[in-house]
Amino acid sequence: MSSSTPKVLIVGAGFFGLTIAERIASNFDIEVTIVEKRNHIGGNAYSYINSDTNIEVHKYGSHLFHTSNELVWKYVNRFSNFTNYQHQVWTSYQGKVYSLPINLHTMNTFFDKNFKPIEAKEFIQNQIFKEGNLTPTNFEEKAISLIGRTLYDAFIKEYTHKQWNVDPKKLDQSIISRLPVRYDYNNRYFSDKYEGLPLNGYAELFSKMIESNKIKILLETDFFDIRKDLNPDILTIYTGPIDKYFDYSYGGLTWRTLDFQLEILDIEDYQGTSVMNFADLEIPYTRIHEFQHLHPERKKSIKRTIISKEFSRFSEVGDDPYYPINQAKDREILKRYRYALSKERNVLFGGRLGTYQYLDMHMAIASALSMYENQIRPLFKKFI
Repeated sequence: MSSSTPKVLIVGAGFFGLTIAERIASNFDIEVTIVEKRNHIGGNAYSYINSDTNIEVHKYGSHLFHTSNELVWKYVNRFSNFTNYQHQVWTSYQGKVYSLPINLHTMNTFFDKNFKPIEAKEFIQNQIFKEGNLTPTNFEEKAISLIGRTLYDAFIKEYTHKQWNVDPKKLDQSIISRLPVRYDYNNRYFSDKYEGLPLNGYAELFSKMIESNKIKILLETDFFDIRKDLNPDILTIYTGPIDKYFDYSYGGLTWRTLDFQLEILDIEDYQGTSVMNFADLEIPYTRIHEFQHLHPERKKSIKRTIISKEFSRFSEVGDDPYYPINQAKDREILKRYRYALSKERNVLFGGRLGTYQYLDMHMAIASALSMYENQIRPLFKKFI
């Protein structure tokens, strides 16, 4: 890098980019510019208050903050207090509603039983045993090894087809490993030590992260439109799609994207919970979000509710990609891009899109804090 006082460019204003910006601005006399092609900061966690109802809408689907990482929890609490909200999810299958993750209540309701925990374990183990000796190598096999084929076919198989539009046998088994199976009546969706939502919304949290006058935000600015004019001595933190950065020179990675259909309804409560999944293939959306239930401590200004139907599809050129599909062919392409990025000068890649990894919000923050401590801070020590 140049020996003069450096400048930093961050591409993308999601949790990863904002964390890096905040850390640099808080510890060094260095200018940080964030370019974001959307018209807001916060990435997919962006939310806003609907003025008619006073309901906080999560534009890109419900974002629930949870972590067991003490460092991450202490970090986000610098910028916001958090509610004690604990997420629960329900799923609709063939006209009936069941609790998720799959737990003792789900099993008893679905099989019309009154199992004790040990009885439920024996029942499910017998179902798994019927499949023969199974060493899981993919999503479907892993799911069946956990809950048996009957529950898999009901709650997982068709939902997964809608979510990924990929044969579950071609998906990595790590995806299903994130969903717990419980033999008690605990229907808390996450198992982390800490969980909640920013008391006054994500928008306030994001604003406080970047309130330093050393940080400049350029919204509705596409990095690729300004790339050719950038000084090569600027340190760039890139959080966009890794394949796009290299102009798809080794091929395009496969991503899923989401579409949302927002509706304001003239009823007080639509579904009685914040998120309802829909396991049946013939229902085109994967879930419905009803945002008022994320903040039950708040009062609405009018007897209306806001819902958002979520649809999943393959990401195309011009879309905002959400989830890496990460099939075998993707992993081969990714190897080439990772080799190419190792040759880049003054560029670091991070975030879900920049690393082609599934990262929850807390994971993105932890990854950003790690990059700052191990790669960025040592570069700038002489400017303290």
